[in-house]
Amino acid sequence: MPYIGRFAPTPSGPLHLGSLVAALGSWLDARAAGGRWLLRIEDIDPPRCPPQAAATIQRQLAAFGLTWDGEICFQHRRDDAYQAALERLAATGRVYPCGCSRKEWQHLGHYPGWCREHPRHPQRPQAWRLRTDLGPNPVVWQDRLFGTQRLDPTTQGDVVVKRKDGLWAYQLAVVVDDAAQGITDVVRGFDLLDNTPWQRQLQQALDYPEPRYLHLPLIRGEDGQKLSKQNLAPPLPLDDATVRPLLHRALALLDQRPPAELHRAPVTTQLAWAVDAWSPRALTPHAYRDLT
Repeated sequence: MPYIGRFAPTPSGPLHLGSLVAALGSWLDARAAGGRWLLRIEDIDPPRCPPQAAATIQRQLAAFGLTWDGEICFQHRRDDAYQAALERLAATGRVYPCGCSRKEWQHLGHYPGWCREHPRHPQRPQAWRLRTDLGPNPVVWQDRLFGTQRLDPTTQGDVVVKRKDGLWAYQLAVVVDDAAQGITDVVRGFDLLDNTPWQRQLQQALDYPEPRYLHLPLIRGEDGQKLSKQNLAPPLPLDDATVRPLLHRALALLDQRPPAELHRAPVTTQLAWAVDAWSPRALTPHAYRDLT
């Protein structure tokens, strides 16, 4: 199948250097394969998505030359597709309603499936959870960087696919949209690697294709913390003079060894070199890459 990749940021704030490395790795992998690269805005949690954040993300990607193909997919417009998938899962007994609170089970480390046969608290608002005991256990897949992965989703708990407040959860939305957009390759950060078993179970339960996965090392700042919005990582710049050296740095963080003379080269020149030189095999299979 023709390669189709995607970048799917949550618009809870602007992109930062860690986001850039993930987006750049995904973009290069698609372009080097002669494939398409789609942009999806994961705005299924409106309280976390301030106005104009999605527009800021688009401007930041454009400033770094990371152009996308086709129309942008906004998840807040996809309720009907998610509901149809939930109904399919419910019809086969793969999901169930649950009114348990986190406080009741957090001492166990993960939700133990108390409501699998019937809700313990039917009077409360109900979330919907995936029955991990009915899917393949363990889930085995081949990560393109980290090799064979073998994880048992039952040890992670029955994940929520629709929240008590009626909002859709990430696990269901990402699987439905990857299938709808024909995504063949998912390139994303290492922090999502342990989400893959849940997503594989959902893909199999819904008879969806299973994309290939490449999980990239996360970028860790000088304080030892992962670069993130929560840790107040600086937003990506928009001015070309600052963008150029930062793009060069992002390529180095992806272990692509860009020539020193490209440090101040135009974005288009750097990206043209990077597409020709792109090699996932050059990546070091570590969970983190340090800025220092």
